[in-house]
Amino acid sequence: MSKLKSNAKEALHPLQSGHTILVGGFGLIGAPLTLIDELTKTDVNSLTVISNNLGESGRGLGIVLNQNKITKAIGSYFTSNRDVGDKYLKGQLEIELLPQGTLSESIRAGGAGLGGYFTPTAVGTKLAEGKEERIIDGKSYIFEKALRGDIAFIRAHKADTLGNLTYYKTARNFNPIMATAAKYVIAEVDEIVPAGQLDPESIITPHLYIDAIIEARYILTKEGVVIR
Repeated sequence: MSKLKSNAKEALHPLQSGHTILVGGFGLIGAPLTLIDELTKTDVNSLTVISNNLGESGRGLGIVLNQNKITKAIGSYFTSNRDVGDKYLKGQLEIELLPQGTLSESIRAGGAGLGGYFTPTAVGTKLAEGKEERIIDGKSYIFEKALRGDIAFIRAHKADTLGNLTYYKTARNFNPIMATAAKYVIAEVDEIVPAGQLDPESIITPHLYIDAIIEARYILTKEGVVIR
């Protein structure tokens, strides 16, 4: 079956309420804005979102948050959106805060099929409370569980018709590891080319990880988010 989908609505067909979603991006850079926009039009709710941040107020995942579709957020940089703090203080949102390197490694571990790992990061802080601590070679470590999702929304630069992906500079960020850590992966891309046209050395995400591909409708420019 072809992985090419005619639009974001078709690509989001497997999404259900209660799902855990991995969403790429650092701020709005490398964020799958077309898929997020389609998410705002669905009636799903009670979502857990694993992402570096929840967009900005009224932008990206920030819109989904204000629609009360997200019940839990796992990430590391929520201060880019003040609405996150407001909802947390009102008891409307559960937050699991992770150091950024820990977030990245937890997703990578999930994609590698690991149950988790021990890290010295956050030992002795409030972020370590309730987590298993172990002394290894005289040094303290805490256990972090691997992170996985039901669906991943990722943003890439180019895809071929098989689903091989390349990325553009810092827009790469969390997207490649998220592509390995979900049961169903949707890639939003700038351009789709015939199989064989991508330089094999430039392919970061092999096609075996990708289930659906759409062309991006929304792109981020110096002037802001625009429609192609």
